[in-house]
Amino acid sequence: MTQEGEKLATEHTAGDDSEVEVTIRRDPKKPAGNSRAERTASYDLADFPELTGREEDFRFTPLKRLNGLHTSDLTGEAPSVTVSGTDLVTVETVGRDDARVGNAGIPEDRLSANAWAHFSQATVVTIPQEVEVDQTISVEIKGTHTDPAAQHMIIDAKPFSKARVVLHHSGTAVVSQNVEFTVGDSANLTVVSLQEWQDAGTAHASAQHAKLGRDARFKHVCVSLGGDTVRVTPSVRYTAPGGEVEMYGLTFVDDGQHLESRLFVDHSQPNCVSRVTYKSALQGRAAHGVWVGDVLIRPEAEGTDTYELNRNLILNDGPRMDSIPNLEIETGLIAGAGHASTTGQLDAEHLYYLMSRGIPEVEARRLVVRGFLFEILQQIEDEGIEARLREVVEAELSNADH
Repeated sequence: MTQEGEKLATEHTAGDDSEVEVTIRRDPKKPAGNSRAERTASYDLADFPELTGREEDFRFTPLKRLNGLHTSDLTGEAPSVTVSGTDLVTVETVGRDDARVGNAGIPEDRLSANAWAHFSQATVVTIPQEVEVDQTISVEIKGTHTDPAAQHMIIDAKPFSKARVVLHHSGTAVVSQNVEFTVGDSANLTVVSLQEWQDAGTAHASAQHAKLGRDARFKHVCVSLGGDTVRVTPSVRYTAPGGEVEMYGLTFVDDGQHLESRLFVDHSQPNCVSRVTYKSALQGRAAHGVWVGDVLIRPEAEGTDTYELNRNLILNDGPRMDSIPNLEIETGLIAGAGHASTTGQLDAEHLYYLMSRGIPEVEARRLVVRGFLFEILQQIEDEGIEARLREVVEAELSNADH
């Protein structure tokens, strides 16, 4: 990877010389067939046909490894949810008829719709208005069963509040989730979604929907390290001008794992900002990583400023990485828009530089990968969690050396 590959998307500007490819829909009355604006959104499972694997949203997903999340009645026991870290927030268990359920997002694929059809209760965490929570709010999600299950959670950040929430997935589960984030006017919410499942038998699909109010700030950090098949689909929608979004991701894909991230940023309001930076490292012949980033700038979203970036390191022979950035622009009155994607092996010049100064090749490789990945972990801004995840990545790198 070159030095360009070490930039975060927040460092790119409209005048940057990076790779930029866009799809401009000049006539909104004649939309393109694959536009995100046309995708089905519905609470009704019947509106989503049975999957064949040929659908655009699932052409990289191994359907058999979903263990029935797209075909079964999700009646199994959902992973347990435990919230800790502060007494400044309220935690409730509510029925599906609660007015807050479905407020931030509507299912856009069959996995999400199946979870919606079968959940019976939702966990709601509310950060009160004008409350700033200094401690990290920890949401432990622990699975102990492999019967297909559905789960629903809501994080509601009221106006002018500020908080950091960590969703930590562990154990073993076959579960499809809908997670809603409501970020009120001038609220500031950071969400860290950690997927540290046990590899054997785990299938996890998580549709994470964020809805932003006026001048809201939302940071989403997705770290996928464990699980046999994991598919996380974060989406962001603006409801008023002035919203700012940062989305970061790190995946370390081992032999036999399928770790997938699909993002959607829907710019439908003027003068909003989004930055996306995802990085992956892959090792092992059957390792498969997927990153798809969709950004839609609608006609009314004048003044939009957006950039998405995906960088992937192949650490040995055999892994497969599919990386597809998509950018649709329906108005020319924007501040800036672009995207970039690269996949490759370690930069030989970086290794040569370190080895010429007496650093053994194995350690030189580790140093380069650490620098590549750890800047994503720094976005968590919780020293304890960052330190633990660095140890996990170090252990993965040790496996890569053998």
